[in-house]
Amino acid sequence: MQRSLTIALDMMGGDYGPRSSIPAAVDAVHHHPTLTLILCGNETLIQEQLSNLDALEHPRLKIHHCTQIVTNADDPGHALRSKKDASMRVALNLVKSGEAQACVSSGNTGALFAMAHYVLKMLPGIKRPALISAVPTETKNPVYLLDLGANVHCDAPTLYQFGLMGSVVAREVQGIDQPKVSLLNIGSEDIKGHEGIKEAAKLMTRCDAINYTGYSEGSDIFSGKADVIVCEGFVGNVALKTCEGIAKLIMHKMTKALKKHLLYRGLALLLMPVLKKLYKKVNPDQYNGASLVGLRGIVVKSHGNASSSAFLAAINEAVKEVQRQLPEKIQAAFAEKIPKQEPSE
Repeated sequence: MQRSLTIALDMMGGDYGPRSSIPAAVDAVHHHPTLTLILCGNETLIQEQLSNLDALEHPRLKIHHCTQIVTNADDPGHALRSKKDASMRVALNLVKSGEAQACVSSGNTGALFAMAHYVLKMLPGIKRPALISAVPTETKNPVYLLDLGANVHCDAPTLYQFGLMGSVVAREVQGIDQPKVSLLNIGSEDIKGHEGIKEAAKLMTRCDAINYTGYSEGSDIFSGKADVIVCEGFVGNVALKTCEGIAKLIMHKMTKALKKHLLYRGLALLLMPVLKKLYKKVNPDQYNGASLVGLRGIVVKSHGNASSSAFLAAINEAVKEVQRQLPEKIQAAFAEKIPKQEPSE
C-alpha cells in the first residue's frame, strides 16, 4: 500500500506562474492517487486557473494564500529579509513545519537557495547544499551533474561531499548499485586541472563509499562513462545549459528539415517511431527539476521557463525523493563514511 505524501508548490515562480504550474499540479494528482499538493500563491489567480481545468473542488489540491511574490529581479538577500509571506518562502516553511514533505519552485534560483538554506538548514556534517540534475546519456541510465550553480566556487572538501551526495542520489533515485563518480576536468590525465580538483580526487579515492573512476572531460558527459559527474557550480551551470541547447538544436534542425524537404517528410513517416523515441530521449522537459541536496528537507528547482509538462517532471522528481527518503539516506551516508584524511589548508 502506498503511503500518502504532501508536497508544497510555489505557484507564482518562473516566467508563467500558475499558467504552467496549475496544469502540472492537476496532472500530478491524477498520476499519483496518494499525493496532496499545497498550492502556495495568490488565491484568486490559482482559483481562476483551477476553474478553467474544472479542478477547483479537487480534494487533494489545497490553496495556501500568499500576499507576496519573489520575482526574478529580486536580490536574494532582500527577498530573504523582506518577503516572508512570498509563495516561495511559505512553501519552504511548510516543509520545515512538517506539513509538507517537499517543496517545488521555478522561481528565482538565488532567492530559493538563500531561503532554503535559512529555513531548512544543512544536514549534519555537510558544508554546502548543491543543485543536482539528470542528463541523458548513450546508455539507459542518465548521468547526474552537480553542482549546477548553487556554489560558483568550491574547495576540495566541498567537491568531495558533492561526490558522496551525488552517489547517494544515483543509488536511491535511479537504483544504480555502486554508481561511478567522476570529476569534470579539462583532461582525463592525473596531471590536469587545478590543485583543488586534484585534492578532491584524492579525497574521493580514499572514501570507500564513493566509486571514484577518475576525471571526465566535457565530451564524456553523454557517454555513460560516469553515473555522477562533480564540478563547481559555475562550470556545472554552463555545462547543463549547453546540454539543453544541444537538445533544442537537434530538435529544431530535424523539424526544419522535415518541413522543407518532401522526401524527408515521406521518410519521416517510416521513421516516426524512431524519431519519437529520439525526441523522448533528448527532450529537456523530462529532466526538469534540479534538487537542492544537503538540506534537512527536499527542495526541487524547476526551470524558470518550464512548460506544464516540465513542471510536472519536477513534481515527479520530488515524489521520488520523498518516497526514497533522500535526506535521511544522505545523512546516513555522511554519518558512516568520512574521508580518512582531510586536506591540508
